[in-house]
This record gives sequence, structure tokens and C-alpha cells, in this order.
Amino acid sequence: MTYIDINITDRKWNETVVLPASKSISNRALVISALAGGKILPTNLSDCDDTEVIINALRDDPYTIDIKAAGTAMRFMTAYLSVTPGEHVITGTERMRHRPIGVLVEALRHLGADITYVGEEGYPPLLVKGKQLDGGKITIDGSVSSQYISALLMIGPMLKNGLILKLSGKIVSKPYIELTLDVMHHYGADVRWTDVDEIKVSPIPYTPLPYIIENDWSAAAFWYELIAMGNNVGAKILLPGLKSNSSQGDTSVKLLYIMFGVKTTFTKDEVGMETAVLTRQRSIPSRFDIDLNDQPDLAQSLAVTCATLGTPFRFTGLESLRIKETDRITALENELRKMGCVLHDAEDSILYWDGERCDPLPHPAIDTYDDHRMAMAFAPAAVRYGTLRINNPEVVSKSYPHFWQEMEKFTN
Repeated sequence: MTYIDINITDRKWNETVVLPASKSISNRALVISALAGGKILPTNLSDCDDTEVIINALRDDPYTIDIKAAGTAMRFMTAYLSVTPGEHVITGTERMRHRPIGVLVEALRHLGADITYVGEEGYPPLLVKGKQLDGGKITIDGSVSSQYISALLMIGPMLKNGLILKLSGKIVSKPYIELTLDVMHHYGADVRWTDVDEIKVSPIPYTPLPYIIENDWSAAAFWYELIAMGNNVGAKILLPGLKSNSSQGDTSVKLLYIMFGVKTTFTKDEVGMETAVLTRQRSIPSRFDIDLNDQPDLAQSLAVTCATLGTPFRFTGLESLRIKETDRITALENELRKMGCVLHDAEDSILYWDGERCDPLPHPAIDTYDDHRMAMAFAPAAVRYGTLRINNPEVVSKSYPHFWQEMEKFTN
């Protein structure tokens, strides 16, 4: 499929949307359960591409592991392979082979890992020869990627002397680090913050335990976006399987979208499963400025929401967006210009729109840059722009394979 045309009917919705299981939790639980011996697999795993490549790698144990476009899998599996007996080459797509991994590799080498660059220094593919590592204390730049930090933390219990991880600089996406600690605790790890910038992991092995994966708050963002753009006060979207007290960082979406007139309440069924109920109220902010250091994955949804509703904005804390599936800052500037909004960036970490307009394309076709979130963040804008074309819509399989089937509920 080369494109999909979205035409959303703006009405007083009362729709139930099926969310995927959390990709972030699934990927962490899979790696940790494997380190615990792999006898008890997590359940309700995400069915997305990123999780599938980890499942396949752990199950089949091939010499060459192709993680495709899954950045999380590249980081987590590199650390996992470093402490697992055997020799492997880990590689991915062309884009993945240009996404830096040097910070993680150097940290693992400091712990004693045997990792060699197969091609360009600092980038995948990697040749990893797994062995017992001594561990110890290392310092890593906290401003590059929380996935590097999570990858190191998860192997901490397997290191002979445990791990003391010192984080230098600004710590980005801290809720994802907390999520890692939460999953580690579930499996019996002794891990804790010993200072504002230091985490200690004791050399106590994981305990094999069942784990039920909750649904994905990151995927919920696109439905918050859709209901915020609709005009019908009282419209509802129901999202089963979201926990009100979730440790997922993107639970903040329910607070951020209050500004855009989306109220979130929770119901609970007879077996205790919660459902988030999103209700449209009458509110659009005149301006929206926020530091997204802890929630950079919400930047695309929020940028499209603001631009579509005519709300000038300034987002800071976006350092990691340049090295995601695509350069998301540039991608947002390019695609929102097609819709008549001229965005600007600064310091590789700031994206802003002061209301500057240009002539929109009469029939904009949104390019997705092999980035699932570009496709899903722009799709809800069809409720305001009329028919909107999304190119290469199949990229949603990376995190939300049935997204377009759910979107069909709003097109009639």
C-alpha cells in the first residue's frame, strides 16, 4: 500500500478503540525474562514489529540478528548479547545503520564487553561476543538516549560486581528509566537511585515470574489528538486496558490534553480492568509552551494538534528527536508546511510555531519517513482538513499494526 486517504466524519462520537499492548513494557519484560532464564514468558505482548524482532531473536538465536528499524531492540539486544554466551552480528535497516550507538558500545566495553564494529565506527552492524562481565561503576551521558541507560540497567543483575551507573548532564526521558526500574523490580532486582544522578544495581539474579503487559499510553496519544480536534462537545472515545496509575511516562498525555478540552475519567469492570474515557469539552489554549524532555514521543501529536487548532507553541527538550526513526523535527517542519504552517527550530532541541502561515497545498500528501508516529500523528488532522493522504501508511506496524482499522470507526 503506497498511501491511504483519510476522511473523518466529525460527529458526536461514542467509540471504543482497541489499543496495542505497551511496546515499551513488552520489550523490557522480554529481555528481563530471558535474562531470568526464559522459562516464563510475559503475556499480552505487543504485536508490533519492534517487539516481534526481539521475540524472534530470543527464540531463534540466529547468528545474524536483523532488528530492522527497531531502535529499542538494537540498544536492548546489544546489551543482552554482551552478557549472553555466544557470538552474534546485530544489524538493521539502512536508517538503523546510520543511527549512533557509540555511547552504549563504549559503556559496555568499559564493563568488559567484546563488541566490534562491522562497518562504520560508532554505528551498527555490531559483532558481539557474549561472556560474563565484571561490572562496576561507569558514567554515561544522560542527555543522549534513555534507551542506552535502560539497556545497561537491565543487564546489571547479571554482572559479577553489579553496576553503579552515574548519569552526566541533563537526563532525558526519565520516565522511561523509571519504567525500566519498575519492570526490574517486578522480576526481583535490587535496583535503586542512590543520588539524583546515580543508580545502583546489585548482583542479585532475576527471578522467573509471570508478567501481564498493560496497554500502551503512547498509542493513546493519537486518540487524544483526534478528540481534541473534533468540534462536538460531549463526544467520547473509550480506551480499554489503560491503567490510571501506570508507570508509563506518556500517561502525562491525559494531563497535557486537558488544555485542549479533553477530560479523562476511568471506569473499572468486574475483573478490575480499567478503561480510560475521553470526553470532549470546550477549550482550546491561546498558546502552548512546554518542556517535553520527559515525553519526547508526544511531540508529533502535540505539534499537529497545536498547528491544526491554530495554537502557537514552543516545545523544548527535544534533543532526542534528531536521532529517532527519522529526524522528527525536520519532518514536522516539512509536513506542517504542506498544511500551511511555518515552523522553526533552534539549538537542535527546540521546535516552535508563532502562527506564521504559508499557502497550504490543495491536496496535501503527508510523507511518513519510515516513522510510525508521523503517520499516526497526522491522520487525526483529517477531521479539520478534510481528506488527507498519508503516504506509506504501513509504517504503523512498528508499534500499532491495527491503527488504520481503528481509525475506520471515525470515517462513517
